[in-house]
Amino acid sequence: MSARADWIEYAREAVLHASVVCRRVQSRIGEVRAITKDDNSPVTVADFAAQAVVAHVLAQRLGSFVLVGEESSDFLKDAANDAQLSAALDAARVVWPDVTRDKFIAALERGHGEPTAQGFWTLDPVDGTKGFLRGEQYAVALAYVEHGEPVIGAMGCPNLPASFEKPLGTPDPTGTVYSCVRGGGVYESEAMLGSKPRTIARVARQPGAPLRVTASVEKAHSNISATDQVAAIVSPKFELVQVDSQCKYAVVARGQGDLYLRLPTKKGYVERIWDHAAGSLVASESGCVVSDVHGKPLEFGHGRGLEKNAGIVCCERAIHAAVIDAIAKVKAQSAG
Repeated sequence: MSARADWIEYAREAVLHASVVCRRVQSRIGEVRAITKDDNSPVTVADFAAQAVVAHVLAQRLGSFVLVGEESSDFLKDAANDAQLSAALDAARVVWPDVTRDKFIAALERGHGEPTAQGFWTLDPVDGTKGFLRGEQYAVALAYVEHGEPVIGAMGCPNLPASFEKPLGTPDPTGTVYSCVRGGGVYESEAMLGSKPRTIARVARQPGAPLRVTASVEKAHSNISATDQVAAIVSPKFELVQVDSQCKYAVVARGQGDLYLRLPTKKGYVERIWDHAAGSLVASESGCVVSDVHGKPLEFGHGRGLEKNAGIVCCERAIHAAVIDAIAKVKAQSAG
């Protein structure tokens, strides 16, 4: 990794630029909806603009690279969606002034790569679409995966305050970006152009304090009832910390939360790699443990899905074994 020591800064730069773009779209949600005649179009516009900007920055810094993105260019090539394309171009120009339609589409198509054992980048341009549309928390998540595990991660949380004193449900005008390289700890910076990263250390939970369990505002994303049961077994006192997107990983990583559970709501559901690659590395580099519900490490070397894993557990190291045991007990009770 020594030859790629500067890649962490490239990833942070890409995510930072995309965060600025997403913030612009989110600040103009009403205008974008009026132009496109579609209530959900702001997140569509932000998705495309963020992916194109990330690919553009990586191309400038790396030249050749493989990017496994979530978005396809086919939608924007359809003349029926010219309003969305125009809005995405307008957003991208905030950080990419000379972008044209052709340059934008070409950059977007750089995200059509396929996972490879030799190494690839994976991106979720806007993770937490409902949070984005509500004007609350979402994340821009980029990671470099090599031999089945994330080794570089950068996660932009444009509305997440750095201060624990500020409420998570209120959008912060500055936001945060988290970046890391495996074995190198976690860096935090403002989600603003020109910001400088600083190392952070996880704030440990105080003895006797309630277990803080992060949970999505959108209840469909995890089995909330089972989460409550698991938390109650691990700690008699617990409280929910509601926040959408991979921001949950950041909240646990920095010590504002203690446990993030994603318990499957559908049998056979497979998590997508871009939904967890960056966040899981940020959390593990802060000293947390990230696994599936059986305690197995997450495996990112099986295509676009976490095919060998079920669910997600992210928590402070001291409680991981107890959490895995509690999940098994709750599962056995529900089966019986």
